[in-house]
Amino acid sequence: MNIPSELKYTKDHEWVMIDGDVATIGITDFAQGELGDIVYVEVETVDETLDAEEIFGTVEAVKTVSDLFLPIAGEIIEFNESLEDEPEKVNNDPYGDGWMIKVKCSDLSQLDNLLSAEDYKELIGA
Repeated sequence: MNIPSELKYTKDHEWVMIDGDVATIGITDFAQGELGDIVYVEVETVDETLDAEEIFGTVEAVKTVSDLFLPIAGEIIEFNESLEDEPEKVNNDPYGDGWMIKVKCSDLSQLDNLLSAEDYKELIGA
């Protein structure tokens, strides 16, 4: 299972990559594996400012629909629109082409509340 050490993680199985004050967010390799074949990603919160832990969208797999929780407060500035036609990118490359949103962070200190790769491995028993 792939758990890149340079990323931060949440207990809800999202990952966060920070570049300046912009966070790129997606779901982890573990999450996509648990969900199975992803058939739809819905994010209708672009240009909205949300708090950490708020729902920013949903991911639909063959058997279930799961809410996506924002790991860090901020304004959602971009949705990976390629997922509209190719949601399977989340399964094939969850940390690359399968990213979901970009957020302009309003409080970078919230990163301290996220899990390291080691902590996340412990959470999922990897």
